[in-house]
Amino acid sequence: RCPDKLPAPKHSGILTRLRDDTVMCDALLAHGRRNRDMNRITYLLFLVLAGCSSAPPPVRHQPKPDPTAESWYAPAVDQLAAMARDAADLLKRGRADDAAKIITDAQPLMNRVLAAPHPPLAAVEAASDLDELYGRMLVSNGRYGWARQMFQKNVMRWKNWQPQTPDTARRLKQAQSEIADCDRHL
Repeated sequence: RCPDKLPAPKHSGILTRLRDDTVMCDALLAHGRRNRDMNRITYLLFLVLAGCSSAPPPVRHQPKPDPTAESWYAPAVDQLAAMARDAADLLKRGRADDAAKIITDAQPLMNRVLAAPHPPLAAVEAASDLDELYGRMLVSNGRYGWARQMFQKNVMRWKNWQPQTPDTARRLKQAQSEIADCDRHL
């Protein structure tokens, strides 16, 4: 136990001060060891008690609703496909700014439609057509790096699409050739 007051020194010399300082240090170290031992005991007691608790109940994940079955999904895919056709038509007629506006306006709809875990082929085709149009517009403006990124999205879409069909294979080959064209200009 640490004394409240240390006895007054009998001699006023250096040796007395050294002895008094040593007594004080020994008392403080003993007090610190007791605190450390109590902390260890408390920690071990906590671990033992935590190990005795039961496991939490398993989390039951509710399956997320499939957006492709929602009533809004099919009209949204049709609208996206119509926007892709309109943009392609405007681009053919030389109205690139109007086509760019349609492509930009279609982005939120495309993101919503492609958010489904397994979007149908029609949705992926419409998104692919818009990305391909945007890539062609970027190429015409000399933005080959950005265009390559658009075409790369289509390569990944069609490379991983199952089941492969002649149309998906054609789209994959087209995207790969567009990437090769961009690479020649980079």
